[in-house]
Amino acid sequence: MTTSTDRATSVVDAVIIGAGFSGLYMLHKLRDELGLRARVFETGNGVGGTWYWNRYPGARSDSDSYIYGYTFDKDLWESWEWTERYPESPEIRGYLEHVAERFDLTMDITFGTRVESATFDEDAERWTVTTDSGETVTADYVISAVGALSASNTPPFDGIDTFAGPTFHTGHWPHEGVDFTGQRVGMIGSGASAVQATPIIAGQASELTVFQRTANYIVPANNGPVDPAVKAERLKDWAGIRERIQQSNFGFELYLQEKGAAEVSDAEREALLEDFWNRGGFHIWLGGYADMFFTTEANDLVRRFLDRKIREKVDDPETAELLVPKGYPFGCKRNPLDSGYFETFNEPHVHLVDVKSNPIASITPTGLRLEDGTEHEFDALVLATGFDAMTGPLNRIDIRGRGGALLREKWAEGPRTYLGLMSHGYPNLFTVTGPQSPSVLSNMPVSIEQHVDYIGRIITDLRSRGARVIEPTEEAENGWCDYNQEIAHATLFPTADTWYMGANIPGKPRTFMPNLDFVGPYRAKCDQIAANGWEGFAVDGEATPAGEHVYQWAVAG
Repeated sequence: MTTSTDRATSVVDAVIIGAGFSGLYMLHKLRDELGLRARVFETGNGVGGTWYWNRYPGARSDSDSYIYGYTFDKDLWESWEWTERYPESPEIRGYLEHVAERFDLTMDITFGTRVESATFDEDAERWTVTTDSGETVTADYVISAVGALSASNTPPFDGIDTFAGPTFHTGHWPHEGVDFTGQRVGMIGSGASAVQATPIIAGQASELTVFQRTANYIVPANNGPVDPAVKAERLKDWAGIRERIQQSNFGFELYLQEKGAAEVSDAEREALLEDFWNRGGFHIWLGGYADMFFTTEANDLVRRFLDRKIREKVDDPETAELLVPKGYPFGCKRNPLDSGYFETFNEPHVHLVDVKSNPIASITPTGLRLEDGTEHEFDALVLATGFDAMTGPLNRIDIRGRGGALLREKWAEGPRTYLGLMSHGYPNLFTVTGPQSPSVLSNMPVSIEQHVDYIGRIITDLRSRGARVIEPTEEAENGWCDYNQEIAHATLFPTADTWYMGANIPGKPRTFMPNLDFVGPYRAKCDQIAANGWEGFAVDGEATPAGEHVYQWAVAG
């Protein structure tokens, strides 16, 4: 059943914040499957979420296209054909526009509108949501579908506003595009966005200088058209693919090796890594050796192979050495996919500057100055400086729960959630793929579908029993937070300064923000929690304690 919600309606069952992958499916779930009145507020002027804004040159998914979409509907699965192994940003937006049209979703989405606050009324047991347009809406449920990587980060460089030329952030690229032909371009950053953008900008600019703080391990994408026979087989295997990715570790059809890197011979390890390197994608990372996430000895064995591959691709030994990562283990930092990044530095007009040993002192009207006084001049500045990940998008909204408690203050020392789904003191507030869920350590559409389905399950159960509110108990939340850090510190992940740890944002607390339960085990845990009467939650004040299984790690050992 499809029930349109009048745009002027100020009282609805649910408010959804964001119209990307999460928001679109959440709207379909609540409105079309559960028959509820729901409204979506989206800052952009179209659907797409993160992909609405990420239009920088070369922006594309690093998940294989056949699994980078919804699987909840077989007809939808069969209605769309991707053109490449890794779809570009325009094609992903086209896909989401196709989904919105197919399910007639835009009638209940208010575009060009930012949610500024959400306040829980304890007497009415409802949320009041206000927007930057001055609209006020009340709802039983608020669902944050803001995404993990939607709050762009611009470091507080001295003089950032003094540069005379145009400045572009990869996370908010002009929709009309940018032509750098004949220009001298300075790019600050060397993460995933920079890896994708660098070869394309270098193909236009008369000179490109990349200012690198941290070198990245980058593996080949090997992107291109997919064999028609492979596409046909996948199209027929909707049920099998859906089942496998839902039960997998990372939401991919990739599986870690039974033996560790330190348990096989040098020849066997070399052969496997070479094979995975040539296949492209995340095979080395998410289908490689499990022990590399746990011991430096095993990690070093894999790093040796990757270091050699970088040196083979880059002609100048000094530049190659700058591009070889140092000081952190492979696999514990987001692993970008490469489509000519390393080779770009073989071009005479492309330069690499190390700003870890010689940091940026200030942005100037003509470029930037390093701490040793070296001046670099350029005509345009590109900030590939990433995002205030996971907590940033939520912290930018004034969210107040019981007693007027501000969520960003509660999270001042790091996120505090149960299952990455809810936070104690904020009844009926759900976070799709929020911090402390697998989220960014998975193929996002798979985790998004699981969370949306779970939220739908919770709301259905509440309404069937006539209950008003649900929230985690403080004890369950404390246990989940401790558990998240305990399992993270059993690995090498916390040893790397990454945005997983909040290390890219000055002053942000260092705490591991994703969850390492992995996709399949996390799903099973959530299902068991539901089957046991919503363990760790209080429904209308009646709490069910969380069992020991909630804090048991399936990956242990």
